Amino acid sequence: MKFHLGIYRFICIFASDMIDQATVDRIIDAAQIVDVVSDFVTLRKRGVNYVGLCPFHDDRTPSFSVSPARNICKCFACGKGGNPVHFIMEHEQITYTEALKYLARKYGIEVKERELSSEEKQAQNDRESAFIVNQFARDYYHDILLNNPDGRSIGLAYFRNRGFRDDIIEKFQLGFALQQRDAFPKAALSKGYNEKFLTSYESQVKVDGKDTTLVKGTGICYKREDGQLVDRYAGRVIFPWISLSGKVIAFGGRLLDSRTKGVAQKYVNSPDSEIFHKERELYGIFQAKKAIVKEDCVYMVEGYTDVISMHQCGVENVVANSGTALSKYQINILHRFTNNIVLLYDGDEAGIHAATRSAEMLLQEGMTVKVCLLPDGDDPDSFARKHTAQEYRQFIGEHATDYIRFKASLLLKQAGNDPLKRGEAIREITKAIAIIPEAIMRDVFIKEAADMLGIEEKRMVGYVATQRKTNREAEEKRRVTTTQTLTSPQNTSITQSEVPSAPPLPPIDNLPEEAGSGNMSWQTKQGQGDNAQPSVVTGQPVASSSSKALYKYERSIMQLVVRYGEKTMVELTDEEGNATPVTVIDFVSNTLERDDMMLTDSLFRDMLRQAVEHQHDTDFTTERYFINHPDTAISKMALELVSDRYQLSKYHFKNQTIVTDDKRLYELATEITISYKYAIVNESLKEVMRQLQDPAIAIDGLKCAQTIKRYTELREVQAELAKRLGERVVLTF
Repeated sequence: MKFHLGIYRFICIFASDMIDQATVDRIIDAAQIVDVVSDFVTLRKRGVNYVGLCPFHDDRTPSFSVSPARNICKCFACGKGGNPVHFIMEHEQITYTEALKYLARKYGIEVKERELSSEEKQAQNDRESAFIVNQFARDYYHDILLNNPDGRSIGLAYFRNRGFRDDIIEKFQLGFALQQRDAFPKAALSKGYNEKFLTSYESQVKVDGKDTTLVKGTGICYKREDGQLVDRYAGRVIFPWISLSGKVIAFGGRLLDSRTKGVAQKYVNSPDSEIFHKERELYGIFQAKKAIVKEDCVYMVEGYTDVISMHQCGVENVVANSGTALSKYQINILHRFTNNIVLLYDGDEAGIHAATRSAEMLLQEGMTVKVCLLPDGDDPDSFARKHTAQEYRQFIGEHATDYIRFKASLLLKQAGNDPLKRGEAIREITKAIAIIPEAIMRDVFIKEAADMLGIEEKRMVGYVATQRKTNREAEEKRRVTTTQTLTSPQNTSITQSEVPSAPPLPPIDNLPEEAGSGNMSWQTKQGQGDNAQPSVVTGQPVASSSSKALYKYERSIMQLVVRYGEKTMVELTDEEGNATPVTVIDFVSNTLERDDMMLTDSLFRDMLRQAVEHQHDTDFTTERYFINHPDTAISKMALELVSDRYQLSKYHFKNQTIVTDDKRLYELATEITISYKYAIVNESLKEVMRQLQDPAIAIDGLKCAQTIKRYTELREVQAELAKRLGERVVLTF
């Protein structure tokens, strides 16, 4: 039976749902940012704020600012910060729920958790029981290693032969399982642990009303046909897996050197279960997390001993994927701490293969990837035992190469003077560059690759553009196939607008009838003469290449929403004299909806959707809601948008009166949205110009005429929007 991902997600997040919202609010209200940060950082007052050395990077001049008025902190060097909850999450590298409980203990607040259903209680009890059994097993194996005669003479001798110091053995809680296969199960049962949690077993649970099989227990033992419990790791040295939050989730057991000859399975790991899924975990992440944040870089190696030896030599920002193909789940874990990764493998063919199979997935997820191959005959373990931390880092600094350059050098060396192999090398390098999401990074690598391959940069640009188009078409085909599957008669079709409809607004007399849309296709309304107004043909989203150009305008829109979203910017009066207040959220959502526009940035879309959904909640304010949001991506973006460094400008009018943003919200919101539409039209014009340069369109009379007509219409729309903006065509903040 396959492990059910829905159940896994439920188990991972339902603990945070157990804390009722009233308790969460009490914790957030009680936690004072100066008080919380002062536990870790020495602060001194500067004006209305406090400053200190940032705890998240090597800070030599105070760049960490704490604002008691807003109850937030922020480092203006590395960008880390947030409210008290997020500061604790970042500093202690714990989950949102754990941070809430940490602050609750600090302020003496009783954490009230909602009443669980009987099924939820059973699931929680089973899960906690598995953790408890794993903790007992770790302590048992560690004690055997240190205090049992066989443990010391066999297991401890093995680790010391590998050069591991006692403090490192303690740090990673290494252990040894006795060769007597019933030794551990007897010890566990004598202590009163339930037999079922020592093994793996299947349990039927309901997900969305359907019965689903979930694997539970620890799998430390298994049963023979005669019913006898057997230790899975008997006669092996033990490497415990520790989760980000510090819980023992699994074990790896290794046969000793004298027993590994001719043995196919040198290592045995815990089976997948509700508390351990190997593709979702990284060995050493608990011991490495703070060092990764401090260094803003992580080294990826393959094995347990690689990690441990590097820690012993002083390099602690290292993790291992333990022989499995790197997964998106593992990349997401690393992305929480850094954007920079160095793949550190030995220089043989197996090491090169291990580097290449992981690098492109990392590139696709937006990480900066370097590859460092160690000298022949060395792996990260042996190299660490020969060098100090300074020497190790110096070697990496001198030999680490960005992945595209690494791959190009490798393929060109293999191709030699063979033109066919050289052509294949160009295709492979093009594919690798095309998956990089960041346009600037793509441009850098295109230039480098073109120089190395000896081809024109213009050609390389064309190759990459063609490959990206192929990738988009393949992704669209996959998406359509998935959608068809979901909406087939056997499935329930669920559709939901990313930005929900807001209540329609009455017309505003002085509001321009704005034109523009987040679509690439335009036409003019029916009508003749100068009064004809531009409108939109819907159905074509903004080209993905345009999203980067539109980001700064969307950021300005969301800055307005987060800072002032719930504030009334104008009141509309109908014929009967009834006044309808229009908030910033109302204005922005209705403006986008009216022209069938959608923000291209997914995070901004989600934030706007939530603002619309919650704006009528009691005592709702956008700034508080988003800064205290449990999603760290949203809270960090909100912090950026409200930070003084990015504060919207003050404006001088003809009478020289200085008016702040909140006093001129109507004018500001109107100007920002028109500027956004103007930018969309510019991007649409660029797309049309590219089409006019396409030889296939140029030789097709009908297509060429249609494209020229579209260009003319877009220029008319552009002129109208420019007229409405006046001299300030583009806003800058």
